[in-house]
Amino acid sequence: MKIAIITGITGQDGAYLSKLLLEKGYKVIGLLRDKNSINFDKLNYLNITKRISFDNCDLTSMGEVINVINKYNPKEIYNLAAQSSVGMSFSNPIETLNFNILSTANILEAIRLIDKSIKFYQASSSEMFGSYNALPFTEKSIFHPVSPYGISKASAHWITVNYRESFGLFTTSGILFNHESVLRDNSFIIKKIIRTAFDILNNKKEVLEVGNIDIKRDFGYAPKYVEAMYLMMQYDKPDDYIISSGISLSIREIIYYIFDKLNIDKNKIIINKEFFRPNEIEDIYGDSSKTKEVLNWNYEVSFFEVLDILIEEEKKLYE
Repeated sequence: MKIAIITGITGQDGAYLSKLLLEKGYKVIGLLRDKNSINFDKLNYLNITKRISFDNCDLTSMGEVINVINKYNPKEIYNLAAQSSVGMSFSNPIETLNFNILSTANILEAIRLIDKSIKFYQASSSEMFGSYNALPFTEKSIFHPVSPYGISKASAHWITVNYRESFGLFTTSGILFNHESVLRDNSFIIKKIIRTAFDILNNKKEVLEVGNIDIKRDFGYAPKYVEAMYLMMQYDKPDDYIISSGISLSIREIIYYIFDKLNIDKNKIIINKEFFRPNEIEDIYGDSSKTKEVLNWNYEVSFFEVLDILIEEEKKLYE
């Protein structure tokens, strides 16, 4: 039985990836900073919590990382742990930079010291590109991040590439664009819009307050995106891959679609400039043709179809 370690296992991607690996016959080890203070709601929602083994590990401590790898002897490590909020990274830049970079470096160095045959997946991000490239972004596009989060992810990405090129490790990176599901935290924009829409319908809130809704993003469906992560780790050669839908939509289009679907008056949308970010990317979308061609990843889902799924799932939770 293959053993896989997943960091960030209680997040959206960690939950869906765990489910997929369990279905593939893996033993899944989830690393937590403190398992006594972690919310397992996402894993519980997928009904897989009891099938996973959990262990404490501070990823910023090289000693703890080495100990946990020696303890479980994994064949694969999926590094999904991060301070993942772009907005929060402006409020806590040092914390974001420190954790996102150091945790990645520690895992890679531990693999180099212990067992170079361990395969490593790094969760990279479209936020690494910024807004200084021609669209669509590809694996060859230049990085010019415009947030502390993007900077931290770019640094972790290049560390991952360096360990592949310098030490011969199997290190692969998935450069993921926005991907949503019912398991998204409420602080993320799509989940916030849908939850607030139901609050308005149930007279718990009067309006939806949002920032710049004319920015455009490439949105996809999280359960399909984790399939690409798995395929990267099964391929015989490590590399970097874009995971995206290839289409960008404005937040305005998404809000209007949700409000129309639920018959909510658009006058209940309030633009609050306090929610605008200091340095915002206006438009971003990726080209995942390499991922589809090399890894045979299939993705043909419209984000409006995804929104229909999310609205129905959120409705069940709300009831």
